[in-house]
Amino acid sequence: MRRESIHVDQVITRQGGCHCGRVRFEVLAPRNLRVLECNCSICSMAGYLHLIVAADRFKLLSGGDALTTYGFNTRTARHLFCSICGIKSFYVPRSHPDGFSVNARCLDPGTAAQISIEKTDGRNWEAQYPAGRGEYRD
Repeated sequence: MRRESIHVDQVITRQGGCHCGRVRFEVLAPRNLRVLECNCSICSMAGYLHLIVAADRFKLLSGGDALTTYGFNTRTARHLFCSICGIKSFYVPRSHPDGFSVNARCLDPGTAAQISIEKTDGRNWEAQYPAGRGEYRD
């Protein structure tokens, strides 16, 4: 999978976490975020906004012991929830099984200069991702 390089001055490290604060993470991402709003059953019910990042741009800082996993359908995605407050602040998505999807709503306030939201059709997953997975977009 080819990824375009990003200049260091175009990315920043952000932190975020779950509601109770037990799970904390950091992510390296562009200053201006482009996130996906998926219409699949779980994302639309939860109001999840996907910031997709490669695994080397994500670091779990604390709370690994509080995470619980939920799987459905193909069970490829690993939906990780805080077992204390129930928030899914990040997970391993089916579209990017070698990376993470961070919920942009769980980033610490004031860390994004701009967030643009793009719709994605997760209800028709196979048509949305005919190659069986998504590309990384920086």
